[in-house]
Amino acid sequence: MTGQLSIAKALNEALRKSLESDPKTVLMGEDIGKLGGVFRITDGLQKDFGDDRVIDTPLAEAGIMGTAIGLALRGYRPVVEIQFDGFVYPAFDQIVCQLAKMHARALGHVKLPITVRIPYGGGIGAVEHHSESHESYFAHTAGLRVVTPSNAHDAHWMLRQSIESDDPVIFLEPKRRYWDKGEVGDDPMIPLHSAKVVRPGTDATLIAYGPMVKVCQEAAAAAEEDGRRLEVVDLRSLSPIDFATLEESVKRTGRGIVVHEAPVFMGIGAELAARLTEKCFFHLEAPILRVGGYFAPYPPSRVEETFLPDLDRVLDAVDRALAF
Repeated sequence: MTGQLSIAKALNEALRKSLESDPKTVLMGEDIGKLGGVFRITDGLQKDFGDDRVIDTPLAEAGIMGTAIGLALRGYRPVVEIQFDGFVYPAFDQIVCQLAKMHARALGHVKLPITVRIPYGGGIGAVEHHSESHESYFAHTAGLRVVTPSNAHDAHWMLRQSIESDDPVIFLEPKRRYWDKGEVGDDPMIPLHSAKVVRPGTDATLIAYGPMVKVCQEAAAAAEEDGRRLEVVDLRSLSPIDFATLEESVKRTGRGIVVHEAPVFMGIGAELAARLTEKCFFHLEAPILRVGGYFAPYPPSRVEETFLPDLDRVLDAVDRALAF
């Protein structure tokens, strides 16, 4: 299955392959069956695999998650779709109090191989509760693996790797990138929780994940016109974090800038900046800087482009880093 696919189609193919390879894999979510999901990620799967494996659920996120946990305890491998990021909160108790803790509570004797797919982030002109970036909540919760792809190849293979994992995985899908196309290779190439240098550079390191990787690549291309070579690292995994790759890059460039859609305050960037400052202190030419959303509720769609980090805000941070 090589070739150019959109991220949405790459995810669909990953779910198809997982259903084909393991009869214990089941999909659950609101409108994922007959409709194929609001973003059509599960399009055609219920027709091909039946409504006992691609299950349309009631509008009840806590019930969906609780049912998935019960199925996992009985040997199934559920893949849950939360229709939009802001809808996950009714299921939050089940995720952080049951899903994340069951393995430790049972002293390792119980496994919950559940993948929770969540479209996240803004940029699609949606209404309230449809553009959240809540990754820090889950990354802060011990017992959960948290990953997010930025391109079609990673979307396909990271989802398959997540479903095959015996640990619960929060799989965050950057919804405004669903229609971006890219080459999908015939193997994952790197482990699920490895970061990846997607553009080499020497003057500063841009660290991003999910929807912001494309923005950082565009910023690096613009900076190159001014003679600045920026390295771009796709974090890919938010818990655990591949600090070794980040440290190697920042030690080499001497500067680091973390970019994410979520608010800067208490975001993933805070942990990255603190850890990289601690580990790379004597290599740094400037403080680790952060670029992100504002510490405010996500705004109405007509002004969301002002809220979301863009190329200019990334390049402004680059200017400040290089000015030291």
